[in-house]
Amino acid sequence: MIDIKNKWALITGASRGVGRQVAGAMAQKGCNLILHSRKKANTDAIKAELSSFDIKILQVEAELSDIPRVKALAAEVETLSGGLDILYNNAAIMTPYNNDIYTAVEDEYILSFKVNTIAPIVLCNAIIPAMIKRGFGRVVNVTSGIKDEPQLMAYAASKAALDKYVYDMTPHLKDTGVLMNLMDPGWLRTDLGGPNAPNAVESVIPGALVPVLLNDGTCGKFFHAQDYRE
Repeated sequence: MIDIKNKWALITGASRGVGRQVAGAMAQKGCNLILHSRKKANTDAIKAELSSFDIKILQVEAELSDIPRVKALAAEVETLSGGLDILYNNAAIMTPYNNDIYTAVEDEYILSFKVNTIAPIVLCNAIIPAMIKRGFGRVVNVTSGIKDEPQLMAYAASKAALDKYVYDMTPHLKDTGVLMNLMDPGWLRTDLGGPNAPNAVESVIPGALVPVLLNDGTCGKFFHAQDYRE
């Protein structure tokens, strides 16, 4: 495993759920954090919670459905960090459960793809080239193992598209020092997963950090966080 002490990580959707757990775990390892949410105030609590660690913590805000703002966010975090080492694309939305599986609500698909697919791809495309130049980077795109639930197809399809991006792009990262992988947190009791999910949000650690700490060249792999439960 690599040492991420003093490295810089951007975590999208860091105010709650999986993002908050990942931020806490990285802080324990001495990693400097850039915490993203729609509004900076949303990450005030997690910043205060992690203030006892000997790390730098910065806050950024961006609405991820606003693609020009996402592009500006990529430039902003590069400037703030002096060069981002870890990109953790965690933020996502899930549209309402739709029992009428033959009704395609176009606006739900458009919003899902903007936030869950296009925004993380824009961040990857903006940040990875600089990582390659520096010879190091870890990119984690949070995905989903969801299947056989057409009631959530807008969400499922947007995550499948993100998976395809990772699988097709990662061969081009060979021998660059940059690794990009997928992480499925499992069905968790979060705002997105709902109260009936079988797993506590805390169970995502340590598995969620495995693709960050890789030191064996693994790239383009689908990691299941629940496989690493202690």
